[in-house]
Amino acid sequence: MNPASLKGRSLLTWIDYTPEEIRYFVDLSKKVKEEAKKGVRKQRFVGKTLALLFEKRSTRTRCAFETAFGEEGGHPVFLSNQDIQLGAKESIEDTARVLGRMFDAIEFRGFKQEYVEILAKYSGVPVYNGLTDMYHPTQALADVLTIEENFGNCKGRKLVFVGDGRNNVARSLMVISSKLGMHFTIVSPKELWPDNELRNLCETFARESGSVLSITDSVEEGVKGADAIYTDVWVSMGEEALKAERVRLLTPYQVNAELMAKTGNPNTIFLHCLPAVKGEEVTFDVIEGPQSKVFDQAENRKHTIKAIMLATLP
Repeated sequence: MNPASLKGRSLLTWIDYTPEEIRYFVDLSKKVKEEAKKGVRKQRFVGKTLALLFEKRSTRTRCAFETAFGEEGGHPVFLSNQDIQLGAKESIEDTARVLGRMFDAIEFRGFKQEYVEILAKYSGVPVYNGLTDMYHPTQALADVLTIEENFGNCKGRKLVFVGDGRNNVARSLMVISSKLGMHFTIVSPKELWPDNELRNLCETFARESGSVLSITDSVEEGVKGADAIYTDVWVSMGEEALKAERVRLLTPYQVNAELMAKTGNPNTIFLHCLPAVKGEEVTFDVIEGPQSKVFDQAENRKHTIKAIMLATLP
């Protein structure tokens, strides 16, 4: 593929990218990380500006975007709900058109996928989805990088997500896995399975890539042979009122030493997008144990986000 074709493009979800393009992002991320280890600072964003729009709190996403952009000489500007009128006094369309005239790119982290799509449609600059209720594409790219650092090419590896199978992380992992030929399984109670529309779409990608996708409510069946076990918090931001019900549904799906042993694979790694509620979705001994790669994942958010911006900023 021609890397020039990525210039000016937004990242709203990996559905919009070909396997070859996603592969380019992964490989560029590896180069960017190697530069960081060598202390290389190339200042490739000098004179550029980035608007960071945050409806939801963040540690990794905000820090990854700010440090990645700043290290390259760019100027990131953080804007919360208290700073601008996101769809309140001013429409999203108008906010997009104003910011697009002042910034070279926009990152959005919030609730509605519709908002990030409107920003991309009306701003005229690349827009990056830092998380919505539907997708978390920058996280998924960091996850692929982490898997490849442990196993080589992710194609043919088995990634298993255990927990809330319809949350933004699980959905994004299904998309990127089906594009790259990585086998992906969701182990979740049936009440929390992803929608059929996304499943059917990903199945079309999987037929092209050789990925095997599966969804089950059986822990024993789902985790067998896993190269990586992944989980996330049981209650996403904005769903706090559902906590009691989620705990009831998901307690049988806690990632603990017994579940990790059920993979039958001594080399299985543990992944979590963080923050984690230790003692709920994962036990302390697993997330703090030798199989855990969660802090590699956290670091990789920065390298993959820098790669995304390097590839797409004109």
